[in-house]
This record gives sequence, structure tokens and C-alpha cells, in this order.
Amino acid sequence: MKPLVYIARELPEEAAEFLEQHCECRYWQGPGDITDAKLAEEVGEAEGLLVTGTPIHEKVLAAGPNLRVVANLSAGYNNLDLQALKERRIVATHTPYVLDDTVADLAMALLLASARRVPELDRLVKAGQWKKGMDAELYGLDVHHKRLGIIGMGRIGEAVARRASLGFEMDVAYYNRRRKSEAEERLGLAYCGLEELLSTSDFVLLLTPLTPETRHLMDEAQFKLMKQNAIFINVSRGETVREEALVKALEEKWIAGAGLDVYEQEPVSPDHPLLRMDHVVTLPHIGSATAETRIHMAMSAARNLVNALTGQSPLDIVPELRPYF
Repeated sequence: MKPLVYIARELPEEAAEFLEQHCECRYWQGPGDITDAKLAEEVGEAEGLLVTGTPIHEKVLAAGPNLRVVANLSAGYNNLDLQALKERRIVATHTPYVLDDTVADLAMALLLASARRVPELDRLVKAGQWKKGMDAELYGLDVHHKRLGIIGMGRIGEAVARRASLGFEMDVAYYNRRRKSEAEERLGLAYCGLEELLSTSDFVLLLTPLTPETRHLMDEAQFKLMKQNAIFINVSRGETVREEALVKALEEKWIAGAGLDVYEQEPVSPDHPLLRMDHVVTLPHIGSATAETRIHMAMSAARNLVNALTGQSPLDIVPELRPYF
């Protein structure tokens, strides 16, 4: 008999077909994204869950007495209550690696778009406001040979550093919990403390995972350390930044601009002050959003789910739970 799994999101056809071969599948049929409360009602006798971002906590786990695995279709997994999963001996997986280059591409796109004011000037041209003789009012900032400070040097950080140092001949510095000597030598990176990175970088890119230690890592004190002509880029998680402080930094010109793919509340409110600022580029959390990458992520989550339910070792157990499975 095939194990029963509950799939709480729409999947690409390839991933759905793969799961149907190995599992009895039930799908979320409601409008919009499933909530944790609704998932608790739906989980029933399922042995496995496949979710993206839905909070998985004790209430959900208690509602599924047969659960053995939760496959999170995301590299991040701050939606998972790891302690509750560990206590119930339920393995949890995520989808690292497959999205690294795609997110790195997006980080560079935000950096370039912010520096050269691409969205703002696109709007100007389309509004018929480009006039003959315009010059200084169209100026942006150079990217090549400037200093990029990366906070969080994981796989995505290394992918960005490679693009920046080799492609744009940028001087790349980084701050990380652990120093990465091999990456320093291979990519020509400079390791420094957070305060030094903030005060010396022309572009600051935040790439840390969301943890209790990194929540609101960027606050007023950190933005005040940055150069007035520096640009802040966030493609990590919205809660790593205190948005009130970022708004103040931009309004009071502590920094020159920002490029954002993530926000404290998503979707971001239409009346949020960040959306009224020409010197802020705002994207709708699309870091991994290409068709190819999303298919690879879905297949990775599906394989993790099937492996866990068929006695094989899942490839991508979240790091904190690896010692227990």
C-alpha cells in the first residue's frame, strides 16, 4: 500500500507525477494559500506533508498522528517548529542548493537596478518625462570596482561574490559566523567584522537565514554605520530587518537607496512607505522564481518526501535535525 501524503500547494506536473507513482496523494483544494489552522483540519491520516511556508507547529503535528516527514519546498525553514518535530521524531527536509544561482542572479539584478535607478528611469521614459538636455538628474552609481559587503556567506553568498568579483571586479568583503578561508582564497574575499563591513561598503547585501539571532539584525544603529551613498539590498528574509529603521534611514538620507525582495509582512501593504520611494526597488519575493528552478525545487522536495517514507535517507534534512535521523 502506498503511503498517504498531503500536498498543501500546487506542484509542477513533473513533481506531481513523481509523487503519484510512489504515494497516495491528497491536495489542498481551497482558494489561496493554506493556513496552519486549515492544515490541521486537513492532515488527517497523512504520513507525509509537502508545504511551502505554512507554519508547522505542535497543533498541526498533533492533528496528524501518522506523520513521519514534513518536506518544506523552500531553502529557508523558519516556518518549522524544530523542537516540536524533534520531540515527535518527525523528519523535516528543505530544498537547498538548487536555487543558489537563481537567487544570486536576482541579488545582482537588484544591486544593478538600484545603483542605476532602472525602475525609476523606466517609469520616467514611459511617462513621457524624458526631456532633451537631461543629464545630472539621470545619474546613478557605478557598480564596477566598488566594495560589496555580504552579510552571510553561505552558498548563495559565494555565488554572488563570484559574480561580483569576477564579473564586475568588485572588492568583496563578508561577515559570517564562521570564517571561510577557502572561499577567501578562491574568490579573493576579505573577512571583517559587521561594523567595519557596514561602514566601508558601497553596497550591503543581507543573505542570512532568519534565526532568533538574526531577527532585526539590521536596525537603526546598523543603518547609521553605512555610508550616505551606500545602497542596502535584502534577499534573505524580511524579518532580518527592522523596517521602521530602514524607512527612517531612507527618509533621513542616512543611505542612498535600497533593493528589496522580502518584507516583514508579505504581501507588503500597498500603503507601506517603502513603496512611495523612488530610490527603493521593490520586488514581490521572487528570489527563486524561474520556471526551471521552481521545477527543480519541487522535484527535490518530492524526492525527500518519498525517500523518507520508503526507508531511504532523505538528502536534505534541515541541519538542526540531522543528528537525530
